[in-house]
Amino acid sequence: MTEAAAAKPRVLKKPQYRSFRLQKRIKGDPLPSAFRLMKEAFTTLVRHWRLFLTVVIIYTILNVVLVQGLQFAVGGVSEIKSTLDEIFSGHWGKLANSLTIFTLLLGSVGSVSSPVAGIYQVMLTLVVSLAMIWLLRQVYAGHTVRARDGFYRGMTPLVPFILVLLVIALQLIPLAIGVWLYATVVSTGIAATALEQVVWALLSFLLALLSLYMVTSSLFALYIVTLPDMTPIAALRSARELVANRRWTVMRKVLFLPFAQVVIAAVVVVPLILFATPAAAWVFLALTMFLIPVTHSYLYALYRAML
Repeated sequence: MTEAAAAKPRVLKKPQYRSFRLQKRIKGDPLPSAFRLMKEAFTTLVRHWRLFLTVVIIYTILNVVLVQGLQFAVGGVSEIKSTLDEIFSGHWGKLANSLTIFTLLLGSVGSVSSPVAGIYQVMLTLVVSLAMIWLLRQVYAGHTVRARDGFYRGMTPLVPFILVLLVIALQLIPLAIGVWLYATVVSTGIAATALEQVVWALLSFLLALLSLYMVTSSLFALYIVTLPDMTPIAALRSARELVANRRWTVMRKVLFLPFAQVVIAAVVVVPLILFATPAAAWVFLALTMFLIPVTHSYLYALYRAML
């Protein structure tokens, strides 16, 4: 190397930004663990139990009056258990029967008796979700509020909230296509061999992963769009920036929520199916009424952790 070359200042090549890099190392504090977020979610609900229990009671009454869902779950558990116990006996057989009934209860969540009841259920979910988000924001800010304030004052961003939900519905189309494709090729015999079924299952998984990748950011736009003077486009853009460089980490924490809810419900309901069958359906119905508050409390805690 000559003296002239050595004296010449080194020029570092400017790195190029790659927009679709799967995961980048970021600076700053890491996100809390999923267990810590779940603990914070339950702590918030318990600390203000009168406030959120009022919301749950209102939601339960309206759900029973307008939707009248889970009729099968409440009325048929004892009969189904008696039938299964006649077929499968023994301790392991009874446990398997209880798990089967619990699976049927899970499948009955969201079922409605008529299309009109389905419309009421959607409306109730929207109203209770907006009320919960408004109340959570006030509680974290240290304000003293009442449950009725959430229903009165939390309904303002209803239209932007629905528009963000429509975007999420569009992003779930690849997931729906993947499920439909796999069910079709298996039921019609197109995928006859095990290898073909694995290939189609992999394709369906990739489509589902694409939907989850997109929804991971849009999900938090539901909380951003409830801020004053916030448009759906701006909320979606802010949500993408919020999860940038940590999308896969956030996705794992989001997927932890339904898994934890199913495990908690199983721990509570399965023993009741075994030893107190008539009460199991009612307890499961009560747990489903807490589904929306727990979900929003967890996701809002995760949203605040990313700020």
